[in-house]
Amino acid sequence: MSRFTPPIRRVETAKGHYYKDAAGARVPGVTTIIGDGVPKPALINWAANTTAEAAVDRWEELGALGPAARLKVLQGARYEAKDTAARRGTEVHRAAEQLLAGKAVQVGDDIAGHVEAYAKFMEEFEVQPLHVEFSCVSYRWGYAGTADLCARVRVPERGPTLLLMDLKTTRSGIFGETALQLAAYRYADKWIVDGQEIDPPEVEYCAGIHVRADGYDLVPVEAGEQEHKDFLYAMRVGQFTARSRDLIGGPIMPPSTSTFRLVREQQ
Repeated sequence: MSRFTPPIRRVETAKGHYYKDAAGARVPGVTTIIGDGVPKPALINWAANTTAEAAVDRWEELGALGPAARLKVLQGARYEAKDTAARRGTEVHRAAEQLLAGKAVQVGDDIAGHVEAYAKFMEEFEVQPLHVEFSCVSYRWGYAGTADLCARVRVPERGPTLLLMDLKTTRSGIFGETALQLAAYRYADKWIVDGQEIDPPEVEYCAGIHVRADGYDLVPVEAGEQEHKDFLYAMRVGQFTARSRDLIGGPIMPPSTSTFRLVREQQ
């Protein structure tokens, strides 16, 4: 059993959300755990390419700036791109939640294609939502997270199938770490639905919904017991990284002062 005291709940803030237990202790979130514990070599290339693209696309603007201001713009270019993508993802998630609730949705042109693609996914797969945007908590291992969708989906040759799914809006599609994310939700101790803790249902398998402006893909994701173990390994790696500096002490001083002196001969 982890050190956290039931119940664990999601807390909303102006800048996002976090999780805390009954004693007020912060509980690690699933996406944060994966971010801290899983290497992302592709992000290195992405950051370099984004900075290079900003330098080319904003060449005249940068040329009019002084060296310090120019450097600041280039240093912030990747964060601007990341923030834009994050805002788009948040807006699409919010619209998807409204669609699943049967509500009318009004969105801007920037995400209209994404929302139309999600509506098409719902129609073509005859989606019957069971739980939407719900928290998942593990008292045993000490983590919490928010899953996007658990629903019955009409799968070819199988008919209505209970799937646990995560919505992604990245240009690059579904990354392998999504398997860890879905496994963490799937094998959580409890799901929180309408403020009540319930036992997670036996989902038949997991999938990622890759939604784009020009369409969507429903992508199967292997998120079984092994992937849950891998998630827990990632959590331990992140915990080690956070405390690794504390493992290194200061220099050990000698017990006495040396009288050794190096004499260099003149050439």
